[in-house]
Amino acid sequence: MNAASITRQSKSNLALAFISLGRERKRDMTTFYAFCRVIDDIADSAVLGVAEKQQRLAAWRQMLRAATQDEPALARDVRGLMNKYSLPPEMLEEIIAGVEMDLSVFRYATFQDLRVYCYRVASAVGLVSIEIFGYRNPRCKEYALELGLALQMTNIIRDVDKDLQAGRIYLPQEDVARCNYSETELQNRHYNERFVRLMEFEAARARAFFSRAAAALPPEDRRTMVPAEIMGSIYRGLLRRMELDKFRVFKKEYRIGRLEKAGRIAAQLWKSF
Repeated sequence: MNAASITRQSKSNLALAFISLGRERKRDMTTFYAFCRVIDDIADSAVLGVAEKQQRLAAWRQMLRAATQDEPALARDVRGLMNKYSLPPEMLEEIIAGVEMDLSVFRYATFQDLRVYCYRVASAVGLVSIEIFGYRNPRCKEYALELGLALQMTNIIRDVDKDLQAGRIYLPQEDVARCNYSETELQNRHYNERFVRLMEFEAARARAFFSRAAAALPPEDRRTMVPAEIMGSIYRGLLRRMELDKFRVFKKEYRIGRLEKAGRIAAQLWKSF
């Protein structure tokens, strides 16, 4: 399957955000996104065992550095991308290391531990993306880092129930304890004021990252960062929706409707011009 098909099938907000890019950068982002999707799918596969997943991720690490026998066409395209934008393999290996954490880490004691995971699966994606978007001010790297943390924290809040089904809890244990909630209550989907307080605490953390990202975005790079700003706007809307509804994440799957998405995309495009 080629990069365009992988991106199309994902129905992701990230793919939507590419709308503002020129043809060449759009194609390059589609290739990079397909890489992210493929390694994510390996880690999340319900049919592969842990050893097989590790083997496949290790194979991708190799393919980032050199051609291998019987490699997928995507591997060649990703190396072409790395060459074009002078991306060291370590930048993409961070993302592989992030999805790999899901194979062995099922709990996070502190937010500092979780931050490493969020950096790898989200901020590292942002740091590669801005190289493809193009930027002038190096502060864009800080913007990408903070925005990545904001997006991933929003994902974690939204996906509490889904992650529990997979045996994973991303909410830091120190935060759960701080709100006098317990893992047993979480496992049993106990929705009470302590759970809401825990979710509000995580939402405030996500909002702080959104604010730091906004403060770090250099004015001269606002236009090139439109795809990232579209993502940020959609996720801020998602976070707000969950907050207003008191985080009924055990019963509901929160998403932003097509019409609201279109409005948010149009607003960001309008702001950039």
